[in-house]
Amino acid sequence: MPERKPEPDHWFRNSLHEMIFEADTPAGKLFDVALILSIIASVIVVMLDSIISLNIQYGQLFLALEWFFTILFTVEYVLRLSCIGRPTRYARSFYGIVDLLSILPSYLSLLLPAGKYLLVIRILRLLRVFRVLKLVQYVGESNYLQRALWASRRKIAVFLLSVFLLMIIFGSVMYIVEGAENGFTSIPRSIYWAVVTMTTVGYGDISPQTGLGQAIASLIMILGYGIIAIPTGIVTAELTYKQNITTQACPECSAEGHDLNAKHCKFCGADLHL
Repeated sequence: MPERKPEPDHWFRNSLHEMIFEADTPAGKLFDVALILSIIASVIVVMLDSIISLNIQYGQLFLALEWFFTILFTVEYVLRLSCIGRPTRYARSFYGIVDLLSILPSYLSLLLPAGKYLLVIRILRLLRVFRVLKLVQYVGESNYLQRALWASRRKIAVFLLSVFLLMIIFGSVMYIVEGAENGFTSIPRSIYWAVVTMTTVGYGDISPQTGLGQAIASLIMILGYGIIAIPTGIVTAELTYKQNITTQACPECSAEGHDLNAKHCKFCGADLHL
């Protein structure tokens, strides 16, 4: 029996997916390079537009360029959703959310003019450069760290809650010890001081004047150094294994991070070699 040719719609979707999501083909690499250059240009336009003297002189040009890039990225976002089997899964992914946030500020600026400066979030889209340059090891390290952070999320949440409680306790103690005459005018303001001190930032806008207050401040500073190291230890404990991966994206859910010899997507089970 003669081999059955793929339907035109299916063939078009696969070709579009290969160009947009894959960086291993000439068309895919050319698309990603053009996309990265467009992202850089759009971010530069937003930053230049924030300079008052340039805005006065070239404001209309910046506005036109801003909308040009917004429409371009909007079309690209729609194409990304249309060429995968499960568009909602991509829309909820990290890159999907970043792609959406990179175009929303322009439409938001119709109601809130200053909102257009949020377009600098487009810079996050440059993370795709790792795929374009075939730096697979960096993609692997990124997924490796992401898994470790996700696995330790509960421990970090408990740790942050404990730190938050300590901030309240130390702030309240300093409010009692120092009082309003030394700048600790309320418990919230004292908690602010405790946050600044424990994180070792030390703005110096408020400082204890009494001996007891300075002793407590010294304790908080020393404790702060130890607290900073704890999240690192939590995440490091979760870094237990590594594996080689490919940059190939699933044609159904657009997920990446598959093993080099994988035949099916480990997230949705779709065939990776359509």
